[in-house]
Amino acid sequence: MISVSEAQEILLKFSKKGPTERVSFENCLNRMLAENIYADRDAPPFDRVAMDGIAIQSDQLQIRQQFVIEDIQAAGQKQKSLNNPENCLEVMTGAVIPRHTDCVIPYEKFTIKNGVARLISTDHKAFQNTHKKGIDAKKGEQLLSSGTWIHPGVKGVLATTGHTEVEVVQLPKVMICSTGDELVPIQNTPLPHQIRRSNVYMLQAALKDLNIEAHTTHLPDNKEELNASIGKLLEEYDLLLFSGAVSKGKYDFLPDVFAELGIQIHIHGVKQKPGKPFLFGTKAEKSIFGFPGNPSSTLVCFHLYFKCWFNHYLGTSPKSNYAYLNKEVTFKKPLTNHLLIKSSFEDGKILAEPVINSGSGDLVHLALADGFLSLPPEKDTFKKGQLFPITYFHQTDL
Repeated sequence: MISVSEAQEILLKFSKKGPTERVSFENCLNRMLAENIYADRDAPPFDRVAMDGIAIQSDQLQIRQQFVIEDIQAAGQKQKSLNNPENCLEVMTGAVIPRHTDCVIPYEKFTIKNGVARLISTDHKAFQNTHKKGIDAKKGEQLLSSGTWIHPGVKGVLATTGHTEVEVVQLPKVMICSTGDELVPIQNTPLPHQIRRSNVYMLQAALKDLNIEAHTTHLPDNKEELNASIGKLLEEYDLLLFSGAVSKGKYDFLPDVFAELGIQIHIHGVKQKPGKPFLFGTKAEKSIFGFPGNPSSTLVCFHLYFKCWFNHYLGTSPKSNYAYLNKEVTFKKPLTNHLLIKSSFEDGKILAEPVINSGSGDLVHLALADGFLSLPPEKDTFKKGQLFPITYFHQTDL
């Protein structure tokens, strides 16, 4: 068996950056940008009103405190002019600043009566509440870099630069396969010796959190049928994710089937708990993940290894997070212990409360955890207040 860090290094060695594709603006949210984005005009493209109010010539503030309202400059109208410097124009946020004005005074700083604006104070200056042309960016300036995750703010930039299509990293085509004759569909009433399928839907939800739509299927504990089915799936999908049948049981056929199908196994067995039998292999451009069948093992290995692979595929490096253990833990095995925890935030620190459970097959208590701490194998006692890497079960910044 190998260590967790060695397994992640192997994953990176046998993964590659994903291809790119052009998608419509409507479908680019939560994708990885694969091109640089440049300003097609100055931003803002004109001297812009930043608050609703009146626009005046600022030098008039030394002379007067009231201004006759000549007209209104609304957003979307062509630029108007102030004809008499002793007057003002009402202006709306987003409008072009009228000619012969250089100061915007918001409505709360004056009163209007009989078409005359009377200032409450003269504590105003030139260019206040204005947004100068090109102050945010000049035409041709790079606004976004390839490798930027497209969140709502980024999508706003794409809209304002007129990108009806955008180049993004193509998402892989994924099939999730459950195995085991003890598993039945979720709508069925299980017999006493059966359980409903759950891991595939847990993995499907975890992939959805990464914006990956995945299909699911169930495969029987039959070597010949596994061989035929997986051979077909390899032709159709970029990634195969398996839950179960990768350990040393008599019905754990997947390692032998993978070898027969020409899949090169790079990882099979990691010094960790849960998830010791984790498997990873490749065949040409295809990648195969074999997660142990217990729920905690499946979810922990997904976040440790699949997300490591996927971040490399996207061409990004995720940020590291750490949390303080808030209770002493003992673990007397020479393995990395992925301790299920419930996190909280207190005094600027992330605290990790261990989730008591009956082992990696305990799905009920797994639902109470929002992540896990990876406790190193060199020690067997981990004291309250010590800092350890935390991995969340939900999407964090990529």
